[in-house]
Amino acid sequence: MTELLVGTRKGLFVLEGEPGANFAITRRAFEGEPVDYAMREPHSGRVFAAVTSPFWGPRIWFTDDLDDDWQPATGVALPKGGDQALKRIWVIVASDDGSRLWAGGDPGVLFESRDCGATWQLNHALFEHPTRPRWRPDSGGLSVHSIAPWPGDPGRLALAISAAGVWLTDDGGATWRHGNAGIVADYLPQEARASAIDLCVHHLERAQGRPERLFLQFHGGVYRSDDAGESWQDIAAGLPSDFGFPVVLDPADPDSAYLIPVATADRVTPGGRVLVWETRDAGANWIARGEGLPQSDAYLQVLRQSFAGAGDGDELQLYFGATSGEMFGSRDAGATWFTVASRLPAIASVRVG
Repeated sequence: MTELLVGTRKGLFVLEGEPGANFAITRRAFEGEPVDYAMREPHSGRVFAAVTSPFWGPRIWFTDDLDDDWQPATGVALPKGGDQALKRIWVIVASDDGSRLWAGGDPGVLFESRDCGATWQLNHALFEHPTRPRWRPDSGGLSVHSIAPWPGDPGRLALAISAAGVWLTDDGGATWRHGNAGIVADYLPQEARASAIDLCVHHLERAQGRPERLFLQFHGGVYRSDDAGESWQDIAAGLPSDFGFPVVLDPADPDSAYLIPVATADRVTPGGRVLVWETRDAGANWIARGEGLPQSDAYLQVLRQSFAGAGDGDELQLYFGATSGEMFGSRDAGATWFTVASRLPAIASVRVG
């Protein structure tokens, strides 16, 4: 049985089913409120939801039992008296050893928890970084939306911020440095590109079996790093578009990645065909996978946290949802696809429980 935690603009939906068969909605929570992200911490089983209430603002809620009450976490706030307000929590990520959690949000902030998400602390080094006045929001805000821990070393992180580029730390967030070498922002004037730090990274993921390797979807570019994010090389050749949002990796194969490109002009699937593009050679070649997906008149928008995987190798499960409320899944590493759901509210995030 596979559990899917689906954050939507009208609450959290929990779906359960066998891959390839029908999935059923088994639970709902936060009805009517935007749930921007939800995940299950693998060590404790605790479930977290980032909810942006129109009355209370952004909060992180948690529960140890989906049939029980949810509790609000504390500490998810910015310092009082400042001129910035917390607008949204975009992502929650757990270290592989269960020792800590991180949450990224808008305006370009990172929180950390060492008590399984009950309390959180703001990372002041990033919040007070001297380059912050040069950061710029993209159309979705100024957001820490991707957090990539190093397996076995939770003090090493790579972050992606829209629009402030890639950030790296080796000391648990005490100090930060950029990792933008090789990324070309062709939406900026030529003379501004070399010195730009307000780079609009859309998503970043780390290969678990080779942690120095990362894949990155940019605002006009797809990149790979083989030196832990210090430098990047463009691997978009062969794709129908170098614009997109989500990235999913196969944990068993550091050469494998999956993308869902969209048209640059209108941010929907090109030509009305829904295709997932796969590489098995680190981006040297890309293959379109669409068996079972709509191949005509399907103009879908898939957001950066709405594509997820579970398992690995030939049995890698893949799931993605669109803002139209449609969800699709694969039980065979993208070779074939099936419909998971078709009438949900606009989907903001998908994670396998």
